[in-house]
Amino acid sequence: MKKYIFFLLFPVILFPQINYYDYFEDKCLRLDYYHSGNYENEYYSFDQLIEEPFWGGSKKCLIDDFNYGNYYVKVFDKASDKLLYSRGYSTLFFEYQTTEEAKTLDRTFHESVVIPYPKNAIRIELYSRNKKGIFEKKFQYGVDPKTNYFITKEQRLECDNFQIHNSGLPEDNLDIVFLPEGYTKEEMNKFKEDCQFFSDVLFQYAPYKENKDKINIWGVLAYSEDSGTDIPGDNVWEKTVMNSTFYTFNSERYVMTDDYKSVRDVAANAPCDAIIILVNTEKYGGGGIFNFYATFAAHHPSADKIFIHEFGHSFGALADEYWTSDVAYLEFYPLDVEPWEPNLTTLVDFDSKWKDMLDEDTPIPTPVDRENPEKVGVYEGGGYVAKGVYRPSMESIMKSLSAPGYNAPSVRAIDDLIKFYSK
Repeated sequence: MKKYIFFLLFPVILFPQINYYDYFEDKCLRLDYYHSGNYENEYYSFDQLIEEPFWGGSKKCLIDDFNYGNYYVKVFDKASDKLLYSRGYSTLFFEYQTTEEAKTLDRTFHESVVIPYPKNAIRIELYSRNKKGIFEKKFQYGVDPKTNYFITKEQRLECDNFQIHNSGLPEDNLDIVFLPEGYTKEEMNKFKEDCQFFSDVLFQYAPYKENKDKINIWGVLAYSEDSGTDIPGDNVWEKTVMNSTFYTFNSERYVMTDDYKSVRDVAANAPCDAIIILVNTEKYGGGGIFNFYATFAAHHPSADKIFIHEFGHSFGALADEYWTSDVAYLEFYPLDVEPWEPNLTTLVDFDSKWKDMLDEDTPIPTPVDRENPEKVGVYEGGGYVAKGVYRPSMESIMKSLSAPGYNAPSVRAIDDLIKFYSK
């Protein structure tokens, strides 16, 4: 018999309540910065502050205690030193640090954090998770909105938005925004049709279908000069609004963009908790980074499965559960550190993962059982390596696109996140 422990009181225990309107206005402040370094080193530098019109996040759950992501942003009230807001996230820079190239070359990536717009002076702190899994403060910046006249008020890319699925106020729901990449002005109707199709796809999968009434889905009509996206290996270069490209980190199927400023500029046109970029291509590919963005090839025959897989990364904080595919990463999961992703373990701290969901007689590690591919266990192989990293099931959509959906521990993790954003 499986043992399921439900934390019914987690909004009260884990997330201290802060009265939103005591500290914040009903809009958004974006801090743009540059993240630079190599395999061993990193440093941050300030770019700009931007006022944006929509705060799509919860106004009740402001403190994030999930401990997901390679980075954290924390916002403190300057006068009282009270923690007002926090979020975990990841970025392309972390992935770059695990590539062979990072051993010999420094690179700089643009990044942003988005917070509720403060009424009074605050301190923004950025943290980075070290190789032992511990967060270290790397950067801080003070902002007084009453005296700082360098906060940019203009929107660089103003576009119309439209709603695909409406469950209510942004503050009471998870707000997902679909962004068009490589759709021309003449293809905006095509983009709208794609948005409706993938919205319907989302609600075919647990736990999204069970939480349909807690989710809003938006689209933004931002068109590109050219149709498609860059494919460097084929000498294809297109002028697109967010400058996406295949061959990210020299992986052909990895279609991403390091022009995060343009991603945020487009996403600013709608309430936004999670960004999904529909890439107007038939070529197989996609990518997803937690609390950053997801991309996928919107017209590949397996686009529906690619979408659900990549959204598992970008919203659900899920890791890849496969190990047989070629990737650019080196030592992505140190075996003496418990991964922060909820669907992998090195057994360093398995109690914090899905141990409570195992049958009492399930051995750890769990032997292969081909007849029960969805049975929850501790199966060796995942996170790009065959040994030392374990996944919750024999098959899931985070391992193979042929799987019917997420495994049970992943469903639980995503469900907790949806509830966090919709409380």
